[in-house]
Amino acid sequence: MAVTAHPLPPTKDVWHLALSDTPVRSDDPWLRVKTSRRALYDAARAALPDGIDEMIFLNERQEVAEGAITSVFVERAGALITPPLESGCLPGVLRAQLLQSGRAREVVLAAEDLRNADRLFVGNALRGLVPAMLTG
Repeated sequence: MAVTAHPLPPTKDVWHLALSDTPVRSDDPWLRVKTSRRALYDAARAALPDGIDEMIFLNERQEVAEGAITSVFVERAGALITPPLESGCLPGVLRAQLLQSGRAREVVLAAEDLRNADRLFVGNALRGLVPAMLTG
């Protein structure tokens, strides 16, 4: 087995987000663990429209779940909120750290919450919190 390493490309100042037309199932047990079963997410990343940096997935109830490679965070009145695991998101490392530190809390989010956020972020353990805007 070969192991390779590559530097992470610089992160843009603001990521442009779009909503996927394909819902995730909030009761899918594979969404609770980091795994290589990522066909939906890999396909979304491979087909990102021009000018879009990340695809955001909603579940069957139209609740925000997660991005293809990120967790989603909305800032409201100075507090960060992120979807609960029951909405169908991965319990990512950055997400867990922000929840554990009290910097973020879980709230069910809808697409309108992304549009009406004081500030919007996506993030993961590699990139940290990245300012974002819903443009697609």
